[in-house]
Amino acid sequence: MLDRSYFDKADEFIADHGKDKKSLIPIMQDIQAQYRYIPPELLSYVAKKIGVTEAKAYSVATFYENFSFDQKGKYVIKVCDGTACHVRKGTLILERLYKELGLSDGKKTTDDMLFTVETVSCLGACGLAPVMTVNDVVHPSMTPEKVSETIKKLKEDEA
Repeated sequence: MLDRSYFDKADEFIADHGKDKKSLIPIMQDIQAQYRYIPPELLSYVAKKIGVTEAKAYSVATFYENFSFDQKGKYVIKVCDGTACHVRKGTLILERLYKELGLSDGKKTTDDMLFTVETVSCLGACGLAPVMTVNDVVHPSMTPEKVSETIKKLKEDEA
C-alpha cells in the first residue's frame, strides 16, 4: 500500500497537466521522473482521475519502454548492447557491473536500492562505443576498469 504522499503528488501532476485523457503520458512521465518507476496502484488512481480506463493506461505504460512498474535504484545504469558497442566488447562492461554490484540477468537492482543495471538496444552514441549511461549522463569508451572507477565514485558520493 502506497503512502498518501504518492497520491497527493499525483494530484499535483494532474493539476499541472489537466484532467484530460491526453494528459496521461505527461503525468506518467512526471511520476516516473519522481519515483524512477510507476507504482501500479498509482497508475490506476491517475487513470480514474482523468477518465481513462485502467486497461488503456496499462496499455500505454507497457507500450513505451521508458515506463517501468519495477522500482529502480537511485542510479539507473544503462549499458548499450547495440552492434557498435557489442563489437567493441560492451559485454565486458555489463559483466563488470554485474560483478561489482552483485547483480545478474535475473536481478537488476541492488538490495540497497542504490543501483539498477539495464541493457538497451541503442543509446545513439555509436561513435563513442562502448557506452553506458548513469541517470542519462553518457560515459563513453568504457572499459571494465572505468566501470569500477565509476561505481567507486558513486558509492563514495553516497558516503
